[in-house]
Amino acid sequence: MLLGEVRASVERLGLSGRSVLVACSGGVDSVVLGHALCQLRSPLGLELRLGHVHHGLRGEEADGDAAWVQALGRKWDVPVMESRVNPPELIEGHSSRTRPTLQEAARRARYDALWGLAEGAGVHHVATAHNLDDQAETVLLRLFRGAGPDGLGGIPERSPDGRIVRPLLGVPRSEVTRFARAEGLVWREDASNLDTKYARNRLRHDWLPGLAADFNPRLLRAIGDLAETLRRDGEWIGDLVDGQLEQVSVAEPDGLRIRPEPWGELPEGLARRLVHRILASAGAGRDTTRTHVLRCVDFLRNGRPGTHIELPGGLELRRERDEFRLVPVGLQPRGSC
Repeated sequence: MLLGEVRASVERLGLSGRSVLVACSGGVDSVVLGHALCQLRSPLGLELRLGHVHHGLRGEEADGDAAWVQALGRKWDVPVMESRVNPPELIEGHSSRTRPTLQEAARRARYDALWGLAEGAGVHHVATAHNLDDQAETVLLRLFRGAGPDGLGGIPERSPDGRIVRPLLGVPRSEVTRFARAEGLVWREDASNLDTKYARNRLRHDWLPGLAADFNPRLLRAIGDLAETLRRDGEWIGDLVDGQLEQVSVAEPDGLRIRPEPWGELPEGLARRLVHRILASAGAGRDTTRTHVLRCVDFLRNGRPGTHIELPGGLELRRERDEFRLVPVGLQPRGSC
């Protein structure tokens, strides 16, 4: 079952005959993905490498993971590429509002390192081992934090540029583990995955099993289907938003100039998405809340010349004589001395 799903994903993602760097931590998910792709490399013409990122956060345990992946590569006759990163460096120098968590910094460093390895070797794609449980956890965590439709689209099967692919995304973790045991695979366990100080681990071990038992045994699939539906809707809506963005705004060296005319006529849903896209493009996306978006929409429809509102990221939205401008707080208005 799992091998068939991976094969279908590889073909759907257009990976046949391509080179792929398989992100491998040594955990069960990535070991299963690497093993499955190794079984498919001859029939599908895959050129494989393993990519391991050492985060430097878990001492000897992390060193053991790296050695394990090297041994796995030798066993599978697959070249192994390794990169070392230092996530705490990405946290330094940020204010408390913009500072990423250690997990966020590690994730960003990991993706940058993996793609750097792939580019250096001329590899077409990086495959990660995210599965259906990861998808459900991501969607629920975003829901609890107040995400909108775009956030609830969850993890995409491929990145917008096609470089990152996730062949296991439709496979539940229980099937991954079942396949690993049936194939006699051995893997490394990361003790931090059991630490309930992390919200994702509490959701994984304490909440999701109970929800599935009490409400819907196919809960993971239901959440995965919801995410895919919202993501597909978001793709064509995103094209609409991009087209509208070009009509209402003009980028300038010190900010963004926004036309006032269309806002009274735009449908509410489109206006909100447009404002969110504008704020994200100006660097305020991480801290933008629904309240900020609604304030902006109202201001763009009703703001009077000479007034302004302050926004995350050190920005303010001003109504000048015949236009709006999104600029850094404190920037002198045009025409002032």
